[in-house]
Amino acid sequence: MKRIIAILLAGVLALAAMTGCAPQAANGSDGRVIKIGVYEPATGEDGAGGRQETLGIRYANSVQPTVAIGGETYRVQLVLADNESSVEKGPTVAAALAEAGVSLVLGSYGSGVSLAASDVFERAGIPAIGVTCTNPQITAGNQYYFRICFLDPFQGAVLANYAAETLGAKKAYCLAKLGNDYSAGLCSYFIGAFQSLGGEVVYETFSEGETDFTPYITAAVNEGAEVFFAPVSTEAGALLIAQAAEHGLDMPLLAGDTWDSNVITAAVRGTDLPVYVSTFFDEGTDREAGRSFVDGFKAWLNSDADAMADNGGNDMVSAASAMGYDAYFTALEAIKTAGSVEPAAIHAALWNTTYSGATGDIAFDGENGDAIRSEACIKQVDNTSGAWRFVAMQKAE
Repeated sequence: MKRIIAILLAGVLALAAMTGCAPQAANGSDGRVIKIGVYEPATGEDGAGGRQETLGIRYANSVQPTVAIGGETYRVQLVLADNESSVEKGPTVAAALAEAGVSLVLGSYGSGVSLAASDVFERAGIPAIGVTCTNPQITAGNQYYFRICFLDPFQGAVLANYAAETLGAKKAYCLAKLGNDYSAGLCSYFIGAFQSLGGEVVYETFSEGETDFTPYITAAVNEGAEVFFAPVSTEAGALLIAQAAEHGLDMPLLAGDTWDSNVITAAVRGTDLPVYVSTFFDEGTDREAGRSFVDGFKAWLNSDADAMADNGGNDMVSAASAMGYDAYFTALEAIKTAGSVEPAAIHAALWNTTYSGATGDIAFDGENGDAIRSEACIKQVDNTSGAWRFVAMQKAE
């Protein structure tokens, strides 16, 4: 017990250091404050995506750093917490956020770490809004976890339909990371949908620490696959792409929202590989709210060298950043409706909260707190420029 208390205290002190001050009351000496926890990976295999998601939240906070609660203006303080992409460390980080007195939590990039923290937030009575965590288990049976993204059963069906109907594939090779909830889960949903369309599937997994994907590339070719589906981390994806290009793989590579990253576009640039992803947002959107976000976010990135570095060194706009931006404003809508800094009041308000954002109209279903989404964006990497090219809005059927 003493060890657990020590770990939690260390986490709280770390959070205080990250926010620049010790946890304070909502009406502290520097004025009224409401704290929003940002439970995101800044390090580990999902660190690149987590940093981009956090950038969207930080930018949103710079656009609107205050919120009106009961006729009073409160400053919104972001409490950043690095879960290190670790399901083992996630619960401790989540507990430290609860101890820091946050009223609501945003995150996390990565379904595994979101699942790891879900019970902690529920026991603490603190509502959480998932930004891009797509595994259905996160909200199932947990009335305190909401999300603004589509779910993996939907995303898997979208990708299977695109592979079968648009790419004309009849046989798919699927590769997942063993023990990873997102990777294995999305593969499972893709396989079910692809087989229901009459397709044939070869499925394999790789273990933690694997860096040589040549055997899987060779197997895909030998099995006569026509598409290679690999919903893995950007770190593993970049290695897979480089090795696939080196071995002359000529079939399309498909992945989910995790690959919507400039880590992937940099890996694809200069190769002949056709790479497609399903995702939540396209930088070239003609939606007014989306254009406003893109223009403002790019200007903000270019004014801050550290933010630019966190975005991978360029001002390409990832869907994770756009979703982080919308999650922050969705949280503000719930807080305003609640008229309170109390987590219980914000939790009650979230069920009926709506927001029209950069990525579309956001509303939650009345059962699990999942977003009501009916389409996914399909994008392809331009092999010459390394930029994303919008392909289509795709439904699950």
